[in-house]
Amino acid sequence: MSKFERAVAARGPRTRRAVVARLAAALAAVTAAAAVGAALPGLQASAATGTVTGYAAANGGTTGGAGGQTVRATTGTAIHQALCNRASSSTPITIQVEGTINHGNTAKVSGGSCNTAAGVIELKQISNVTIVGVGGGAVFDQLGIHIREASNIIIQNVTVRNVKKSGSPTSNGGDAIGMESDVRNVWVDHVTLEASGGESEGFDGLFDMKDNVQYVTLSYSTLRNSGRGGLIGSSESDRSNGYVTFHHNLYENIDSRTPLLRGGIAHIYNNHYVSLHESGINSRAGGRAKVENNYFEDSKDVLGTFYTSEAGYWQVAGNIFDNVTWSSPGSENNPAGPNVQSNTSVSVPYSYGLDPASCVPDVVRRTAGANKGLQVSNGSCTPQSPTASPTSSPTSSPTSNPTTTPTTSPGGTNLSIGAGSDGSSKASGTSYGNVRDGDLSTYWSPSGSTGDISIKWGSATTVSRVVIREAAGSSGAIGSWQLLNAGTGAVLKSGSGAGTITFTATSLTKITFRITGASGTPKVAEFETYAS
Repeated sequence: MSKFERAVAARGPRTRRAVVARLAAALAAVTAAAAVGAALPGLQASAATGTVTGYAAANGGTTGGAGGQTVRATTGTAIHQALCNRASSSTPITIQVEGTINHGNTAKVSGGSCNTAAGVIELKQISNVTIVGVGGGAVFDQLGIHIREASNIIIQNVTVRNVKKSGSPTSNGGDAIGMESDVRNVWVDHVTLEASGGESEGFDGLFDMKDNVQYVTLSYSTLRNSGRGGLIGSSESDRSNGYVTFHHNLYENIDSRTPLLRGGIAHIYNNHYVSLHESGINSRAGGRAKVENNYFEDSKDVLGTFYTSEAGYWQVAGNIFDNVTWSSPGSENNPAGPNVQSNTSVSVPYSYGLDPASCVPDVVRRTAGANKGLQVSNGSCTPQSPTASPTSSPTSSPTSNPTTTPTTSPGGTNLSIGAGSDGSSKASGTSYGNVRDGDLSTYWSPSGSTGDISIKWGSATTVSRVVIREAAGSSGAIGSWQLLNAGTGAVLKSGSGAGTITFTATSLTKITFRITGASGTPKVAEFETYAS
C-alpha cells in the first residue's frame, strides 16, 4: 500500500468514499484519454483561448504568442525546434501540441533564438510564447516544463505527470512546472499536474516559483497525488517572488504546500482543496495571502504558518471549512484555525468575479484541468465556453496615453544620479549603470528587442517625471513602453517613443521603464527621474 493509499485509508468512511470516488474518476479519465484515438470532450484546435485574470493580467498583461506564427508539434524536439526557428528570442509564437511528449522524443536544439536542453521542455531566455494542447490532448510524461529568465508565457490545456528528481528518468528537478530566475508574466491555465507520491518516491513540487518570479496566474487547473503542491520562494531568504493568483483550481490528495508562500503576495480564491494531509496554504517569512471563497474539505491545517518561526499573514473572507482539523499552536506552528481570522489586509490591483464558496466544488469539478473544453465559470457557478482571446492589457487599466514631449530637461535635480539600477538581461557590452551616469555616450540595451531597466533607491522617493534619452544613432528605436512602480506592479503610464513622461507624483523605492516594442535595438543612454 502506498503512502497516499495509507493516508486515505486512515481517514473516516466519509472521506474514504469521497476521495476514492474522485481518484477513481480521475484515473478513469486518464485511462480513457490515453487510449489510441479516444475522443476528448470539447478540445480546442486553435491558439490559447480565454481571458487571463489575476496578476498575470497586470504588469502589461500576458498574451503569449498572440499575433505570431502558429505551429504544430508532436514531440519535445519539435517544440524546441519551433522556438529555435524564430527570428529572435522574442518573436511571438503559438505551439500547438498533440500526443505524448517524453524523454525519448525530447532533444536539445540549438539556435540564436533559443537555449534548450534534452530531457526537459526548456523555455529559457525567451519571451512571447504559447504552448497549448490540441486535438487528442497533450501529455508531458515524466518530463517537466522549465521556465527561466523568460517573460510573457502561456501554458494551456496540457497534462504534466510523474516528473521525478530521483530515480529514472529525472527531469526539471522533479517539478511538473518550475519557474526561476527573473521570470515575469506567466499564465498557466486548464492544466493537469500530477505525481504518484511524494519526495520519498522521487517527486518534488507540481508548481514551483523561485529566485525573482512575479506576475503569475494559475487558473482552472488540477494538482493531485503529490507530496508537494508548490512553492513561492525556495528558502526563507528567497523573498523576491510574488504577485501570484490562484483561482478555480483543484488541489487533491496532497501532503502540503498549496502553496508554500515565502514573502511576496498571493491571491487565492475559488479553489477546492480536498484531502490535504499535513498542511495547506503555508504563508510564512513575511508572505501575505488573500484567501477568499475557497472550499476546504476533509483536510488538516489548511491555512497558517507551519514549520518555521518566521510568521506569515493572511486575509480571509467567505471560505468554507468542511471537516477540517487543526493542530495546536507551537513555536514553529501557527494554524489559522479553528477560529479563522484575518491578521493582515491585502489589496489587489485588478478586478475579478467571485463564485460563492458553496458552489466551488461543483464548478471546479466541471472546469478545472486539461481536456475540459477550456470551460470557465461565469461568476455565478455556471460553466461556460471562453469568449475572448487573452488580453494584452491589465484588467485594471492604467492612466491612458501619456504626454510625451521632446527631451528638454525639466527643472530640479536628476534623482537617478547616485541611485542604483538593475533590469532584465542586458546586451553584451552594456551596463545598467550607464543609464544613471549623466553620460550620453554610454547606454544600456536589452538582450533582445524588449526588456526592463530600473532606477532604485534605499528609501521611498517621490517621482512625478521621467526623461528617457536614447543614445546617438538609435533615435526612434524605442516603440511601446510602460512605466511601472516596481514595488506594487502598478502601471504609472504607458505610451510609445522616448522623451519626457509626466504622471501623478508617486512615492516609491524602484521605478521601471519596460520596453514592450521596438523598431530596432533600443539604447537607453539616460533614465532620468525628477520630483517635479
